[in-house]
Amino acid sequence: MTTKIRNVRRGCLLGAASAITLSFAINSPVFAQNAPQAAPNSTVLNPVIVQGDTPKRVKKPAAQRSARMRASGTARGTGRRGDESAAASAGAGQGQTARGHVDGFVATRSGTGTKTDTPLIETPAAISVVTQDQIQAQAAQSVSQAVRYVPGVRVDPAGADARFDQVYIRGFLADKYLDGLKLLTGGFAYNIVDPFNLERIDVLHGPASILYGQASPGGLVDLVSKRPTTDPYHEIFLSTGSYGRIQGGVDLSGPLDQSKEWLYRLTASGFNVGSQVDHTSYERVSIAPSLTWRPDNDTTITFLGTYQNDPKAGFYNQLLPRGIGTVFDSPYGRIPTSFYSGEPNFDQTKREYGSVGYLAEHRFDNVWTVRQNLRYTDNDTYTQLVYPATNQTNPTSIARSAFWTGETLQSFQVDNQAEAKFSTGPFQHTALFGVDYLTGTDSTRGGYSTGNVGSINAFNPVYGISVPPMPLSSSNKQTYDQAGVYTQDQIKFDRWVALLGIRHDQADSRTTNQLSGAETPTSDHATSKRAALLYKFDNGISPYIQYTESFQPIIGASQRTANPFKPTTGKQEEVGIKYQPDSKTLITAAVYELKQQNVVIQDPNDPTNRIQTGEIRSRGVEFEAKSEINRNLTVLASYTYMDLLNTNAAPAALGHRPIGMPANSAAGWADYTFHGGALDGFGISGGVRYIGETYGDTANTYKVPAVTLVDAGLHYDLAGLGRQFKGYNLQVNATNLFDKTYVSVCQDYGCYYGLRREVIATLRYKW
Repeated sequence: MTTKIRNVRRGCLLGAASAITLSFAINSPVFAQNAPQAAPNSTVLNPVIVQGDTPKRVKKPAAQRSARMRASGTARGTGRRGDESAAASAGAGQGQTARGHVDGFVATRSGTGTKTDTPLIETPAAISVVTQDQIQAQAAQSVSQAVRYVPGVRVDPAGADARFDQVYIRGFLADKYLDGLKLLTGGFAYNIVDPFNLERIDVLHGPASILYGQASPGGLVDLVSKRPTTDPYHEIFLSTGSYGRIQGGVDLSGPLDQSKEWLYRLTASGFNVGSQVDHTSYERVSIAPSLTWRPDNDTTITFLGTYQNDPKAGFYNQLLPRGIGTVFDSPYGRIPTSFYSGEPNFDQTKREYGSVGYLAEHRFDNVWTVRQNLRYTDNDTYTQLVYPATNQTNPTSIARSAFWTGETLQSFQVDNQAEAKFSTGPFQHTALFGVDYLTGTDSTRGGYSTGNVGSINAFNPVYGISVPPMPLSSSNKQTYDQAGVYTQDQIKFDRWVALLGIRHDQADSRTTNQLSGAETPTSDHATSKRAALLYKFDNGISPYIQYTESFQPIIGASQRTANPFKPTTGKQEEVGIKYQPDSKTLITAAVYELKQQNVVIQDPNDPTNRIQTGEIRSRGVEFEAKSEINRNLTVLASYTYMDLLNTNAAPAALGHRPIGMPANSAAGWADYTFHGGALDGFGISGGVRYIGETYGDTANTYKVPAVTLVDAGLHYDLAGLGRQFKGYNLQVNATNLFDKTYVSVCQDYGCYYGLRREVIATLRYKW
């Protein structure tokens, strides 16, 4: 605890120092910096002289504040299409900002692909946005559930085991970012964010290292926190449902003073729920306060904090390999989906996560705007469990092993950006210059059993074995430092939009075996590039082409050898087209090919270990459509074709498709709400998800069958019962409505059942 307090103090001191530096810059004159000398053979543009009015730092009454400042505080209603108060403030979608609230389901702007507030129709990259209204309408309980209707995405790789909330994009495990800063992950320490705390989820398809440095080639998931609003907003909800669910939350926001210089927001939620697997449950308490200070029209500083405690963070329920008893009948039949392969009185996974930081922005004039995003995080995760040993084939006598591991993951990040808007002749520029820094420490320790700790019968399980003591057998500490310098220019000429960027990263790490004292330092650097071109037609069609690269230093090491992982690198070419006839419809399609080297995968011979392999190539087609067709009807649709192949790997994997990744997948969802008449305020929704067949082992010797799942929902605006019920909404959602039993994924060491039917009823009040 003393160490943690010191680390928290260090993070707070660093944050305070940065805040002091930023406040000094805000209140100090602007000095021109000397331009760096041009590289040999580079093109040098003539000097650009931009004149603008010197901004006056005079507070304005709230009614006179700029639209840019008001946009983040748009008033909201029930989140349903029929709520005119929310729709009016957004005006046909034109009041949207890159990171603000979206009324409805169709976002028109994003900052994830450019780090600037850019219309999606002018961004030459595939970006999907899941709004908070969509999250609520589909009753998504995790980030992975929220994005399961997004093309190119694979979720629930371990079925009901939701410890890691993983998302795969274009065949690769995607990184998650929170407000533009990376959520680091270790071996078992994952920083899981409750979707109730989020305003939206932006999914970027393809490499993004030009802006983010350490990024997966498949893409990234950028989570946008709820932030204080200029107008009062209040929400409370209660939920119940399958597996004894008890859940509730509150979201309060608004100004603290009459001039709206100070704004606040507080979201808090919690739940306790079982699962389809016997003797397992989840429990969480989450709180996320935030405070915004706006001393003038040109300055905004938002302080963000999060504390989340998951005393029951999930479970591990691996079944037999090669589909025995799951994909295929065993001599004794199929293993029940309720069977738990561990030990209820021994197994546990608990996680405690906290973060503090801020998002600051200051506009100097009509040209220059600076931003600084900063966060310190601390994650403590502990896991101990009993699991089936490798190569088990008899479901009536499954030998089991055991292990325990504790992990502490801490990080400090800061991203400094300077944005300039100017023109050179007929060319309009939005130039971005940035410097970011990340430092992290990942400390792990653990112990393993030797031999069988006790067999179990999947059809008649008897629990209560005494797990033998497991002394400490591994203790590693890895420190990591990464610094990046990047620049990007968005150039508009007539209807052409060009996007050029380059970045250089330096990443250093040191892994220390704390048992032997041996140290393994590594130092890596890379230069990532990006080039894209888009043409925007009058009819709302925008075709584009882009090339981009990725560089991803990996925090962590082999649990067995303690050797740190090498960085992965990737390259992608993409051609796409977007169609936006109005602000309520967005249709996109993309064709891509990307390659990644030094891929990290699960050890096929040890489920507690990870190893690195050679190269994976992914090529495919993605299609997405979102449309609020009219006041009543909203539809979503997506399709993915993905050709994934191990092009440089161990002999068992060479030329084969990576496990768990379907070649074809599709999804569609619609919501219809009645307005007027006897059914006024009543709505019905439904969705279909198709997940194609996948291979169940590295050698591709058998397949896991495809599955089609149906989701459904009903909702009712209780204001139809009388004015006294204004703001109340009752909602019932069912996932896997027909309770289809299916296998989510098989790997070399075991298989996992997919999620069975779950029904959630929610009563929500907004005022």
